[in-house]
Amino acid sequence: MSDHIHIGIVVGEASGDILGAALMQELRNHFPNAEFSGIGGPRMLAQGFHSYFAQDRLAVMGLIEPLKRLPELLRIRKFLRDHFIANPPAVFIGIDSPDFTISLEAALKQSGIKTVHYVSPSVWAWRQKRVLKIARAVDLMLTLLPFEAKFYHKHNVPVEFVGHHLADEIPLAVDKVAARKALDLPEEGRIVALLPGSRASEVERMGELFMRTAVYCLEQDPSLQFIIPAASPDRYRQLHIELNDYVDFPIELINGHSHEAMAAADVVLLASGTVTLEALLLKKPMVVAYKMAPLTFKILSWLVKTPWVSLPNLLAQKMLVPELLQDKATPEALSAAIMNYFENPDDAIELAQTFMQMHGELKRDASARAADAIAKLIIKN
Repeated sequence: MSDHIHIGIVVGEASGDILGAALMQELRNHFPNAEFSGIGGPRMLAQGFHSYFAQDRLAVMGLIEPLKRLPELLRIRKFLRDHFIANPPAVFIGIDSPDFTISLEAALKQSGIKTVHYVSPSVWAWRQKRVLKIARAVDLMLTLLPFEAKFYHKHNVPVEFVGHHLADEIPLAVDKVAARKALDLPEEGRIVALLPGSRASEVERMGELFMRTAVYCLEQDPSLQFIIPAASPDRYRQLHIELNDYVDFPIELINGHSHEAMAAADVVLLASGTVTLEALLLKKPMVVAYKMAPLTFKILSWLVKTPWVSLPNLLAQKMLVPELLQDKATPEALSAAIMNYFENPDDAIELAQTFMQMHGELKRDASARAADAIAKLIIKN
């Protein structure tokens, strides 16, 4: 096949732009003169991607905002559907943003265009019947995690586990001393990193809880030091206000640098999310917590089919790290879980060794593997 081909890609978030840009680079190793169009972010645009709409037009979250933006989102999806059907690409790739991209993939596949979805939605955890729609929508699913691929195999959906890009980016060996120097922290002493979330609502629910947990920990070991890396300038301002009540405690707020903060820490207390995978890759003992509105938690408890929420436990398919959710997430319980790592250092060492093995399993040169799988699909008759 000529390398003068057209590849359609749609991403809806900054994380998708990162994946999309890396994927474009690797696909050009197969098709040097490939042209890319659809919706992309700044990293993709820097590589010559033609975006018909700004990426942030798809970046909607929550329940109300998508409803407000629904007419615009439907117009964008109709344009892309009509455009790609009239100008068929060699393959169409939807990266994450499943509520938008999978319906688009289904329409394009029905018209005879090969389709790929990169980054599985959490269909294995809840709303599992979505796999039937996905099966109709994609010729190939690319997953970041191995247990996701097993789920699709079980449901006869063509799938390839390509590994996680963060496992490629984060080194296997973590230099705690260098991280402390970079953040101007003492080389000696026990440090706990607190990561209450990246969204305003998360910090509102978790920030005060994590600070009160720090106080409980300090009652047991006054030598402890705490650091909070703010996920953004907005979160920095929000946390700075919350810390006004804790000026007498050794809790230091840092603007950004979450990876360095976790690398510098001995133990990490964090809100459930992708950050739990980052802590795993940094080989850090962690305590996972989360709180949400009571009705939301009740509904999700009914819908979610997995016994765990954190990625370390999902990858291990057992309880590797403590998860304290909703009413169980109290300062007393969280501080006990943190101090347990200090009181049982052998357990923390064993956990780090397990994380090292997991890191090796996820480190697969994800972008290159994804590009290889897509290239095979393009060439396949």
